[in-house]
Amino acid sequence: MGTQIKLRATQRIGERPDIDRHWRGLFLDTLAETSNVSEAARMSGASTSRAYKTRRLDPEFRAAWNAALIEGYEHLEMETLHRLRAGTGKDDNKFDIANALRLLTLHRDTVAHQRALQDEVDEESVLESLNAKIDLMRKRDAAMKQMQAEEQDKVASPQ
Repeated sequence: MGTQIKLRATQRIGERPDIDRHWRGLFLDTLAETSNVSEAARMSGASTSRAYKTRRLDPEFRAAWNAALIEGYEHLEMETLHRLRAGTGKDDNKFDIANALRLLTLHRDTVAHQRALQDEVDEESVLESLNAKIDLMRKRDAAMKQMQAEEQDKVASPQ
């Protein structure tokens, strides 16, 4: 992960003049922490243009970016669950649960796809696995309904 990326002057707007070759690590760490590209760029001293162009041209950086987003998604899931379970106190920093849930919903498919790629599992295998689980749940539900019907028949027609 060190492909040299050439930027036009307009793509450097907003960058720190002392940006160094280590901006990528700080960018990715911040992206994992915040799930926010603009914040990650600001913290790393890079412009968002540099970040997006680097992602487009450097496969290693793109893979690390996707991994950082998955990590950020997991952080958001855990924080949202904590807030839903424990509530928010007056001293808590502001947390918008409705927005967090909206973001989680919007990014669920993307994250599932990235997780599948990380685990070197193709989408077809993931879908087959999900369908098998759904089929098993349906069979269990049908068996439970059958048992309940048999119990009701016994109660309705005592011998």
